[in-house]
Amino acid sequence: MKNLLAALFILFVFTSVSAQYRTRAQQLILTNEDSLNAGTSTNKTVLSGYGSAFYQRDFNLKQSTVTLERAILFVGHQFNPKISVFTEMELENAKVEGGEEGGEISLEQAFLKFNLNPKQYIVAGLFVPRIGILNENHLPVNFNGVERPFVETYIIPATWRELGIGFYGSANRLPLNYSVALINGLNGANFEHGTGIRDGRAEGSNAFANNLALTASLQYSVSDFKFQVSGYAGGTVGLSKKSADSLGLNSGAFGTPLYLGEANVQYSRDAFSAKALAAYIAYPDADKVDAAYASNISKGMYGAYAELAYDWLYVKQNKAQFITFARCELLNLNSSVPPKGIYDGTLKQTHIIAGINYLPIPNVTIKADVRLLHTGRQNPDLIINPAPNALPYQQSNQFANIGIGYSF
Repeated sequence: MKNLLAALFILFVFTSVSAQYRTRAQQLILTNEDSLNAGTSTNKTVLSGYGSAFYQRDFNLKQSTVTLERAILFVGHQFNPKISVFTEMELENAKVEGGEEGGEISLEQAFLKFNLNPKQYIVAGLFVPRIGILNENHLPVNFNGVERPFVETYIIPATWRELGIGFYGSANRLPLNYSVALINGLNGANFEHGTGIRDGRAEGSNAFANNLALTASLQYSVSDFKFQVSGYAGGTVGLSKKSADSLGLNSGAFGTPLYLGEANVQYSRDAFSAKALAAYIAYPDADKVDAAYASNISKGMYGAYAELAYDWLYVKQNKAQFITFARCELLNLNSSVPPKGIYDGTLKQTHIIAGINYLPIPNVTIKADVRLLHTGRQNPDLIINPAPNALPYQQSNQFANIGIGYSF
C-alpha cells in the first residue's frame, strides 16, 4: 500500500510540473456573496452558501468515517450603495444534540460594511481577518484536497473570525491591497496541547474585551504572481488585573502577548498553478500560561507547505476543470518548548497529499486524494492511564479521502 501511495504521489508531481501550458485565462469563481461584496449584485437581498461532505479511510485503524462536514447559509443585504450587512450561519457535522459531542452551530460572519470610496471600505462586527490563504478563501471549490491544509488549520486556525473593526483598501497606482484590523484577543486559558492556539478563539461568543489584537496584511500582484505577508499581535489574558496577578500572568490590552507572522506566494498561468506558505507563532510567556493552566503549550510553533497543480481540461471557453495536484506540509506545534514543558514528538508532522479535483462547473467539486502522514516518536511521559485496548503508536499512517463540495 505504501509503495502504491508513493507511486501516486510521484505521478501527480510529475504531471503537475511536466505538462505543457495551454491557453485560457484563469477562471474566476463568483458567488452571490462575492457579487454583494463587489457591489455588482442586482438584488438588494442575496442568498448564498456552500457545503462539503467526505469519506475517509484510516489504514492504521482499519476504520472508515463519513460526515456532512459543513453546510453554510449566507444572507446579505445592501441598504444603499454605501452600507451592506453580511451574515453567515454554519452547521458542522450535520446535527447538534444536547449533551452530545459532535456538531456545532455558529455564526461564521455577521458584520456591516461601509464603502468609503471605490478602493477603501470599513467592516465592523464578526468578520474573517486577512491571514494566510485559506482564511478568506475557504470555500471547498477554492482549494485542492478533501481536507483543508493542516498548516492553515492548526498554525493559522482557519476559519478564524473575531469581533472588531477592520480597514481594507487598494493603492491608486500600484497592484497593492492592504488591511489593518483591531479585534478581540485570544483566550490562553483555552489553549490545548495538540491543537496550537485554535481553541483560544472566541469566534464572537462572550469574548474577553480586556485584551485586544492587531492584524495587518499586504498583498502585491505582479504578472502571474500574488505575494502576501500578514501578521497578528495580541494579548491572551482577558482577566482582570487581580485575577491575572493571582495566576502569575500579565493582563491588559496586550498582556501575555502572542505573535503570528505568515508569508505566502501564489502563481497561476494557464493550466498550471502553484502556491507556498510559511507561518510561525511566537508565545514568549508560554511557561507562565503552562504554570497557570497545566496546558503544556509551546513557545514556538511553525508550519509550511508547498503545492503544485495542473488542470487537464484547460482550454478556451471550457468551464470544467480536472486538476491533479500534490502538496507537502511540514508543521511542528512544539518547536520551542518552555523549560518545564514536555516535548511531544507526535506534533512534529509531515503530510504528503496527492489527488484529483474535478469541477464539472466552477461551483461544484468532486475530490479524491491520498495522504501520507509521518510524525516524531510518542513521548511516554505524556501517556497517562491509556485505554486497555489502545494500540501501539505508529509514526506513519495512510488515509484515503473522497469528498464533494459546492458554493453558490
